[in-house]
Amino acid sequence: MSKLLKDILYKVAIESIKGSTDITVNKLEFDSRKLEPNDVFVAIRGTIADGHDFIQKAIDLGAIAIVCDTLPENVKSGITYIQVEDTNKALAFMAANYFDNPSRDLKLVGITGTNGKTTIASLLFQLFQKAGFKVGLISTVKIVVDEVEYKATHTTPDSITINHYLEEMRTVGVQYCFMEVSSHGIHQKRTEALHFTGGVFTNLSHDHLDYHATFAEYRDVKKAFFDHLPATAFSITNIDDKNGAVMLQNTASKKCTYALKSYADYRAQILENQLSGLLLKINDNEVWVKLIGTFNAYNLLAIYGTAIELGMDSLEALRLLSDLESVSGRFQFIVSKGNITAIVDYAHTPDALENVLKTINDIRTKNEQLITVVGCGGNRDKAKRPIMAGIATEMCDKVVLTSDNPRNEDPETIIHEMEKGVAAQNYKKVLAITDRKQAIKTACQLAVANDIILIAGKGHETYQEINGVRHDFDDMKTVKEILEQLGK
Repeated sequence: MSKLLKDILYKVAIESIKGSTDITVNKLEFDSRKLEPNDVFVAIRGTIADGHDFIQKAIDLGAIAIVCDTLPENVKSGITYIQVEDTNKALAFMAANYFDNPSRDLKLVGITGTNGKTTIASLLFQLFQKAGFKVGLISTVKIVVDEVEYKATHTTPDSITINHYLEEMRTVGVQYCFMEVSSHGIHQKRTEALHFTGGVFTNLSHDHLDYHATFAEYRDVKKAFFDHLPATAFSITNIDDKNGAVMLQNTASKKCTYALKSYADYRAQILENQLSGLLLKINDNEVWVKLIGTFNAYNLLAIYGTAIELGMDSLEALRLLSDLESVSGRFQFIVSKGNITAIVDYAHTPDALENVLKTINDIRTKNEQLITVVGCGGNRDKAKRPIMAGIATEMCDKVVLTSDNPRNEDPETIIHEMEKGVAAQNYKKVLAITDRKQAIKTACQLAVANDIILIAGKGHETYQEINGVRHDFDDMKTVKEILEQLGK
């Protein structure tokens, strides 16, 4: 799909041009390894590599236009150089222009916050699909274009990938798209040129402080998403979260709120909380749902409010809420033949882990053991490691500390850092087993009838990343097999 370079530069903040923009280009690329003749190369400064170092390689591979924030010393004749203020932002607008701004022809809703993004986006997709619409999804778990599924690699993909899938959605007649918007994605301007119909804020807690310098910066990056929403859009925020009101401070969009504890546009009361589901009273109407826990009550309120803001009838929205199924790796559970309940959850932040454990403790009788298997990822925010171990050991009867995705770190070092958060009186509860499969097996061996095993941290992931290699590993599959082998 070739385009005129000058057309795809619309709205890009250009500082200087060398060469002609009245040329036909093939496609956009920011990865020099994927370049083909007549492509445009956008030099992005990443956390690991700087695209400006690959400009010469890009030209050698046939790029006829270079977009950069600093011009190279040797400018080649016959090549067009576009110097811009910010290449991330330039790429966002160029990608949207290249695909003829598909987000303008869809009702695109972005969901941001620390926890709940995947659940809300996935269940909104499910709800609108059940309502008979053609729907799109861009999430951590997968990308879906109506009925066709694609594997996801990032919570928020790069600008080219986002617009490619949005264009595919437009082509097949998708009306609504629900998209997770991560702090990385906002900070790197990946969503900058998209036209959002609405934005949802879930909550804010300790996460990604390996990337963002401070919690305040992390909060302000999330807030920037709402700051950019147009007056034609709506924002719906969790007002029970102390940062919920902050998100709405400077937005031009319609402001809506949801809460369990505060006065809000969309509010709910938990009437019953069981392992089989929740009985909620939402804005004076009772509804039974298959999801459980206080955190899911918040998620369901956000979904209900979003559906109403998108024009759905309130009773129809409640009917569809009652039919929603839980998302893969989000409080997924099985009950073994020996009556042991095994729960797999993606909880990989202190707040998410505390929410899941509180949910289990609210439901259980306390006559059974709660055994938790938990680890922390390598090459990520180290500050949360002792906090997570502290929470687990405070709220459980037994805890097995293990590997998550150690990546390029020594898993034993990660576990030692977690152990620093364990209070002296809780030492006797803790086992440290580096091998994740062995850790799960040990938890299963410790469990007897009526006990609950929580395996936290990886959820839907079907791999374990060790020294740059992804090995097949599925928590749910592993615990099922082990319980069967043990005859429990």
